[in-house]
Amino acid sequence: MRVLSTRRYPGPAFDELADVEVCSLAELTEPRPDVEGLIVANEPVPLELLPNLRIVANFSVGYDRIDVAACAARGVVVTNTPGVLDAATADLAFALLLAARRRVVEGDRLVRRGDWGSSWADGFVAEEVTGSTLGIVGLGRIGRAVARRAQGFELRVLYTQRTEIATDLAEYRDLDTLLAECDAVTLHVPLTPETRGLLDARRLSLLRDGACLVNTARGEIVDEDALVAELVSGRIRAGLDVFAHEPHVPRALFELENVVLTPHLGSATRQTREAMTRIVVDNLLAVARGEPPVTPVVL
Repeated sequence: MRVLSTRRYPGPAFDELADVEVCSLAELTEPRPDVEGLIVANEPVPLELLPNLRIVANFSVGYDRIDVAACAARGVVVTNTPGVLDAATADLAFALLLAARRRVVEGDRLVRRGDWGSSWADGFVAEEVTGSTLGIVGLGRIGRAVARRAQGFELRVLYTQRTEIATDLAEYRDLDTLLAECDAVTLHVPLTPETRGLLDARRLSLLRDGACLVNTARGEIVDEDALVAELVSGRIRAGLDVFAHEPHVPRALFELENVVLTPHLGSATRQTREAMTRIVVDNLLAVARGEPPVTPVVL
């Protein structure tokens, strides 16, 4: 099976593809009837240029930029990479929480500027993470991984999602109550029509003064203009790994000390990225053999 890949993905599994061509979608300008498999990283799929496409193997858990319904109408299966990036993303969420609450990046900048004037950081105090209340929006695989880590920090953990479930990891609250009750809130829901703009200006205003918002999910889940306004005011803090118009980041955030910014690093560990490639390749090889894919996206 001829496979087109938007980049060379990490790990040895990629070399198991016997007939693969690395080509960005921008370079794809003419119809390619020879291509039956496509590897993308949550990118729009040009179905009109790939008339014989059989599978879109998505190097991501999220697939909000892929028209899954259009693919299904053409008989094209879409797969993703669930499960293997839970730990890496949960680790990053906690790293952002710790960095923002304990003012780690601010402290780093202070030292680098030469502004540390004594052996005691006079006036440079932060809020403790241990013993505070953490709210998790979306108690799926990644949300549960965050909740398990929170136990080690002796956090009181609340969660919210569409359906309340029985769990020992967290107490259920509706979204508005959770936002008002927590010292920190971390987002772990997929981007869907229902979650786009979920945290609008009204809901952001429910966060208590000094609260910290962590987002390693999708930037579009939050009203970015409203979030910037809250951060500029200095009322809340944030650790942000994702943004509404990546790679664009609102310039107003660059000079703020109350926000930690990272470039969409949720799955960016060597082990996780190689495991994602393994799943992508397994899906392609299964379809090439005429077998069901390993991790299909189901509408």
